[in-house]
Amino acid sequence: MLGELFDPKQEILFEEHVRPHWGQAGAIVFVTFRTADSIPVEVLDRWEREKTDWMLRRGYIDGHWSEILPSLAEKERGEFNQTFNRCREDFLDTCHGKCVLKRPDLAKIVADSLLYFDGDRYRMGDFIIMPNHVHLLAAFQNPKSMRETFDSWLHFTAVQINRELSQKGHFWQEEPFDHLVRSEEQYRYLVNYIATNPKKARLSEGSFLYRKYET
Repeated sequence: MLGELFDPKQEILFEEHVRPHWGQAGAIVFVTFRTADSIPVEVLDRWEREKTDWMLRRGYIDGHWSEILPSLAEKERGEFNQTFNRCREDFLDTCHGKCVLKRPDLAKIVADSLLYFDGDRYRMGDFIIMPNHVHLLAAFQNPKSMRETFDSWLHFTAVQINRELSQKGHFWQEEPFDHLVRSEEQYRYLVNYIATNPKKARLSEGSFLYRKYET
């Protein structure tokens, strides 16, 4: 496979900025980053209320949902993530916002950036560049390298794309979503999810950029 599966017995780095991030050296991670205009504020606010309600209905009343989540049992944490990750992914596929990444020249800027240090700073797996978001599988040497690479991708591509569009301001959402891959079955599911995402979103050929990882 692309890298190692997440091992709960090995050292894990947990960080929280806008959202929680889990990192482990060499582990395969599924990453989603989206354009800043892809999800309206009112939708994000509704999901925030629903996440709080999810916790309250299970008796978790002390603290913000993001503070409670890391302390949950793995099964409950998985249920939470599955519920709200599905909400996000389904909404992204409705293609809100300007969806400028359907332009092949702008999608290529992102693809070239993702592959620039492939085999050096990380191993890049399958990825799909959709009109308003990106999904990818990758393995990093360590969590610090992962975070620095995320920042580098977002900054560099935002500058280049904004220049092409003659605009300024935030192009991407502030932080990507990342998930450590926990089993071979999950890895295969995510590989298939990336490959079939354009069909699910009913995109025509040429409005997305797909790259398949070859061993």
